[in-house]
Amino acid sequence: MTASHSDSLVVLFGATAGAYGAKLGSDERELILLVWQVVDLPSKKVGTLHKSLVKADNLELSDQCREVSGLTPEGLGKAEPLDRVLQQFSQLVSSDLKVLGRSSYTLCSDGQLLIRQVLHPETSKKNFLLSDCFYSFYDLRKEFNTCYPSSAAVKDQTIKTMAEYLGLGTDETEEDFGVWQVKTMVAIIFSMLSESCNHIFTEPETVKYKYETGPCSKSETVDSETVIRARGLPWQSSDQDIARFFKGLNIAKGGVALCLNAQGRRNGEALVRFVNSEQRDLALERHKHHMGSRYIEVYKATGEEFLKIAGGTSNEVAQFLSKENQVIIRMRGLPFTATQEDVLGFLGPECPVTGGKEGLLFVKYPDGRPTGDAFVLFSCEDYAQNALKKHKEILGKRYIELFRSTAAEVQQVLNRYMSTPLIPTLPTPIIPVIPPPYTIATGSVRDCVRLRGLPYTAGIDDILEFMGDATGDIKPHGVHMVLNQQGRPSGDAFIQMKSADKAFMVAQKCHKKMMKDRYVEVFQCSGEEMNFVLMGGTLNRSGLSPPPCKLPCLSPPAYAAFQTAAAVIPAEAALYQPQALLPATRTPQATAAAPPAVTYYPAQAAQLYMNYTAYYPSPPVSPTTVGYIAAPPGAVAAAATATHTPILPQPGALVRMQGLPYNTGMKEILSFFQGYQYAPDDYNGLIQLSDQARSVLQAPKEWVCL
Repeated sequence: MTASHSDSLVVLFGATAGAYGAKLGSDERELILLVWQVVDLPSKKVGTLHKSLVKADNLELSDQCREVSGLTPEGLGKAEPLDRVLQQFSQLVSSDLKVLGRSSYTLCSDGQLLIRQVLHPETSKKNFLLSDCFYSFYDLRKEFNTCYPSSAAVKDQTIKTMAEYLGLGTDETEEDFGVWQVKTMVAIIFSMLSESCNHIFTEPETVKYKYETGPCSKSETVDSETVIRARGLPWQSSDQDIARFFKGLNIAKGGVALCLNAQGRRNGEALVRFVNSEQRDLALERHKHHMGSRYIEVYKATGEEFLKIAGGTSNEVAQFLSKENQVIIRMRGLPFTATQEDVLGFLGPECPVTGGKEGLLFVKYPDGRPTGDAFVLFSCEDYAQNALKKHKEILGKRYIELFRSTAAEVQQVLNRYMSTPLIPTLPTPIIPVIPPPYTIATGSVRDCVRLRGLPYTAGIDDILEFMGDATGDIKPHGVHMVLNQQGRPSGDAFIQMKSADKAFMVAQKCHKKMMKDRYVEVFQCSGEEMNFVLMGGTLNRSGLSPPPCKLPCLSPPAYAAFQTAAAVIPAEAALYQPQALLPATRTPQATAAAPPAVTYYPAQAAQLYMNYTAYYPSPPVSPTTVGYIAAPPGAVAAAATATHTPILPQPGALVRMQGLPYNTGMKEILSFFQGYQYAPDDYNGLIQLSDQARSVLQAPKEWVCL
């Protein structure tokens, strides 16, 4: 019963069990009071004033609420719940309109908070729908500012300041709480309707019924004052779940962008773009509100960050996402040989894809190879739910994972794979790098510290900032970050100090100091204890537990086994020859007397590693991320005469195996590579091996894998 221009207004006022005024709704407290009155604009007549208490699930009242409202938990315990009160509201408003001879109306409230920050979020959490009248309303503060431009700014207005500006009575004690507010709002409206002002209510505020999906182009301009970052989201949450969290606020079309980690999986963060800065500011007030049992952190973000995640340039993706109001499902783990017919057959007739084959988008590498990912469009929620029921069902010989997705995630996944270079190359000029010998110190002297509980996103720069003035007492190459068996940060790091006294002072000063909202524990330890952990062992209250084997479990190449450079470029890469990446076909005439090749790096490449490896090169960068350029013959001859750490002979190549089952043994690896040429015995000098492993490698096999 609403219209863009109504003859009647329903003046509405409410209060919660918590904060009042400018902070209304910021603490997630429930509604406990509604007061309203119908106003007929042409005749300036009013209906009956109604006041209704609301029974909240939690009847505990804040001190401010008790003081301002005078309400008690005992009185609220006898009231009706919110859904019943809203039903009574609709019935009583209809009855009053009938008496006044009117049929349509629009709500009018004191500001945005009651409608956007209280009613919409609370009814969404309690899973019942608001009537259409709550999706359109007049903000009395904005209307007053339009009518009286010389009055205070909208954000500084209150019912009391507006009444004072007009010379109306401001003694709130004359009436019950809520009653005075509604009567004063009605008096303000009548003043605005007087002949001197003749104000017309024509442009109500609107609340979007639902979130609209859509593509975003990198060429768009996104105002940084409209973007927030939400952190702590459940990994399975969709864009609709996030829109529901911000229910009552208007999110821009395609404005929810779920963030992915380096592995292409959701990291619990999202960037959300609102239609204007006012909506963004209201969203920031929902910091640490709850989605289920989890609280969500809300921070400011920039337009550049949003475009980096949600923006796309592919015409194929734009065409795929051009179909609006579609539900997007992501399929992961598809066989590389899977076709469109295979996917449509897997989904079946109970969940038809929008447009058939046109509703499928396979994710591919730049050279056209499939990645095993695909996105599917469905026209309605029911079809999408039927598809999600097929999660982990078998297609071919592989089980398929299905998740809800978003337009921004489609762009992000495509951008990630399409930007992957096929063969990394580095520009000239070139400079030689010869690694000096360096090893991690050992011994029982307690000149090291252990950092435990680091944020998983923490890097070398964060650790140095955390250490403060003590960074000057760190040994060169003395920062060692510990990775888990999956090659990800474990939350631990070791730092070698110049003396035991320095280590003791750091442990005392930095213990339980905060880093990125987490406190970090700092303990003094010895080089021997540090090496135990770096080699795969554990250090806890029970003491030292030896590693499962003597092979290091840091990110390859092995940290303790290989030399580390003091230069900006990670020296481990110098152990690898160009053939290690793209090995040429071997011939039986290969000579062992060939001089070793020296790895060269362009001068500009140094900047790529400055933040991560300069002076504190830990953990080392995997050489597979770097391009290699062969050195000129003269430089090779000079390098061959220099004294330096032995490097791999030119005929050999170092192989890294990823994705091995955890119970894989040496015999299984030997069997896997049966038939390949073996490496010379002098490989053993480069790698720390157990006696059992060395005996296997020195046996007359045809290959070796490290």
